[in-house]
Amino acid sequence: MLTCTHSAVMNLEGAIRGMRNPFNSWAKSDSCYTENGYVLGPADLDLAGRLARAGSDHRKFLRQIMVTVDITAPLYWWKEFDTYKVGTVANSCSTMHKIHAAPFTRADFSCDRMTAPALAQLDALIAFLEGERQAFCETKDVTHWHNMIQLLPTSYNQMRTVTLNYEVLVNIYYARRHHKLAEWHILCAWIESLPYADQLIRIRAEEE
Repeated sequence: MLTCTHSAVMNLEGAIRGMRNPFNSWAKSDSCYTENGYVLGPADLDLAGRLARAGSDHRKFLRQIMVTVDITAPLYWWKEFDTYKVGTVANSCSTMHKIHAAPFTRADFSCDRMTAPALAQLDALIAFLEGERQAFCETKDVTHWHNMIQLLPTSYNQMRTVTLNYEVLVNIYYARRHHKLAEWHILCAWIESLPYADQLIRIRAEEE
């Protein structure tokens, strides 16, 4: 199952300032810093929403609102996420270097929707992987390491720190919110929780 932690939104002030450059309307900006961070005023939020809904040519400022988040998800989900190559950067925990660092347990795998027979098969595989891990740690024989790497199922969870922007999140949200993988639904719920998501990301109300 997918989790999102340590998320942060950055450069909201710079993006909103730049949003007004084509109009030379900086004097109309009414956003400010409060104890809750940078808060958009009604005038800025109205213009930002109109530009966001006007299409990608008009909402370039969304590409300047940056987001970082730690996502833990199974490898089968990461294969789909990796289709979003433009506007994203990800730094992952290393399977190659750290696969042997801790014992294998069920908690390392996304198996919440498996049937009882499937779980039995997974438990058997986990037991074998743990045996190979212990053998590698004891002997340093890379044969055991290769067995772990090549047998590792796509349900194995990996954490990556991801950097992206609001424009990318618009694309992800509308492309994946009805996907059959539950992990996408969790990510879309996280997207909905971001500052001003209703005005800047969930901008195609007619499709809801």
